[in-house]
Amino acid sequence: MLDALTLDQIRTFVTVADSGSFRAAAIRLSRVQSAVSHAIANLEAELGVMLFDRAGHRPKLTPQGHALLANARDILLRIDAMRARAHGLGEGVELELSLTVDTLFPIATVGAALTEMRSSYPSVAIRLTVEPLGGPIAALLDKRSTLAITAGENFRDPRIVLDALGAIAMVAVVAARHPLATRRNGEDTSIPDLADHLQIVQSDPTPLSEGRDFGVLSPQTCRVGSQDTKHAMILAGLGWGRLPAWLIVRDLAEGRLVRVDTRALGRNATVVTEAYLAHRLDAPIGPAARAFRAALSRLAES
Repeated sequence: MLDALTLDQIRTFVTVADSGSFRAAAIRLSRVQSAVSHAIANLEAELGVMLFDRAGHRPKLTPQGHALLANARDILLRIDAMRARAHGLGEGVELELSLTVDTLFPIATVGAALTEMRSSYPSVAIRLTVEPLGGPIAALLDKRSTLAITAGENFRDPRIVLDALGAIAMVAVVAARHPLATRRNGEDTSIPDLADHLQIVQSDPTPLSEGRDFGVLSPQTCRVGSQDTKHAMILAGLGWGRLPAWLIVRDLAEGRLVRVDTRALGRNATVVTEAYLAHRLDAPIGPAARAFRAALSRLAES
């Protein structure tokens, strides 16, 4: 009967599916292989279906196993979330707040929110890093950070909780002396026109975007490791690229940078992406983290 199912059986099922073998699952679970095999056999007996085909060298999920794996993952996520919430209800103040921020998010806003948090929790140490693209989500998945600020929709993960903070305007710009800035033919710059020029592109330090490019339109690229470098290369006239509007307000106002004259990159060469505050579903959020979240949400909306 299903009431006899245990969380241990379900977790073992997911671990075997993820590991690809009973032996590998046993190593990950710090058990002997026979105990893993026994747990799976008991689970199959309780469910009344075969989860793995054992005919080959390695166990393969049956169609029924594939269908039930999603339910098993969902159960474990919910249990981890309940455990984290219960832990958070009884915890004290954190010793440290670790935070990874997307390069696109205004760091001054983060600083203001941290200052507010510290006024209530002055004993909490802060560990702050800034990373592009998949970096903030990878920091959560690797348990290097308690909180992360991420931008866009490209790195969602069911293990991560996202709370929307606000919009970030991304503007396609070039240096004022760049050929794209001095076109005078009266026509919008087209995608083929953009492809004729070097595009400055932010590299992802994580494998989360492996095999994918985001917003790369030109076959000619200069890939850089930081947003400061990207900004500097565009200012130097090396090529064109998108930068967050908050970063280039003075550059645009004082004429060092100009918007690319095109409708192919959004109205007024601008696209908007959403920023999120993120944390692991299974990780408790302590009092200092909650105070930071409240301050950041208010400041980001103002």
